[in-house]
Amino acid sequence: MKLTERFYNYGRLVRFSHTIFALPFAMASVALAAPMHPVSLTALVWILVAMVAARTAAMSFNRLADRKFDALNPRTSTWELPQGKVKAWEAGFLAVFCALIFIYAAYRINRLCFFLSPLALAILFFYSVTKRFTWASHLFLGLALSLAPLGAWLAVTGSANSLSDLSIPIFLGLAVLFWLAGFDVIYALQDYEFDRSYGLHSIPARFGVVQGLRFSGFFHLLTVFFLALVGLTARLGLIYWTGLAIVSLILFWEHRVVKPGDLSRINRAFFDLNAYVSVGYFIATLADLLLITGRGNDL
Repeated sequence: MKLTERFYNYGRLVRFSHTIFALPFAMASVALAAPMHPVSLTALVWILVAMVAARTAAMSFNRLADRKFDALNPRTSTWELPQGKVKAWEAGFLAVFCALIFIYAAYRINRLCFFLSPLALAILFFYSVTKRFTWASHLFLGLALSLAPLGAWLAVTGSANSLSDLSIPIFLGLAVLFWLAGFDVIYALQDYEFDRSYGLHSIPARFGVVQGLRFSGFFHLLTVFFLALVGLTARLGLIYWTGLAIVSLILFWEHRVVKPGDLSRINRAFFDLNAYVSVGYFIATLADLLLITGRGNDL
């Protein structure tokens, strides 16, 4: 196998393109912290390294943990591990290697992030087993990705004396938690029958397709609510609120695209629309903060 093909298979294994979901929220957290705690280019690079390494480690472990079910599921049976394009030992090595890179990156960022890095990895890895015993597995996935904005904030600030100091990243983390859980419920609709047949747990498998979509809609309402709290707490302006309105419309449209009687557009709702949400939110947040900074400099 050619080296380029091997790297391509590794990228497909961990769905590297899906990094676009959590990374913009982490960068938004960096931008929100920067006015009080300036960020060096070196720190920003290590934050990016930590983000990519943590996600790659978690996805590699997830694919390894689910390889038996992925081989049985017609939707996933053509993936890299079931097809033998990536060996189990390779996925395991990739998970360990990227976990070590994450810990080293956290060490280079600051002491607090280094001490918290094993806990972060434990949460990231734990998600992969939750679908075996709880329908709330979507919330555990949301929790795993909600660490991105909180971790990015701590990477910039280096400390937190009280919960009030963390109010902005906590609200942003909760928004990410429910946003991710909401669209993961939609994604899980594809495996509704399979999960029921093989004893795997999810909201659609437990409550059905219609109720699953209602759960997803409620989670996305909470996403908008917590993003609004970020804006209020950080005292952001018109650009941010306009961006939040657009994000809300995209989430609303996501629930128009996927209907109980028509699940054919799940992939579009899962990737395209949610990529617009994360990237659009980051752009609106950064633009608003740059405008505020510009006004401050004018004064």
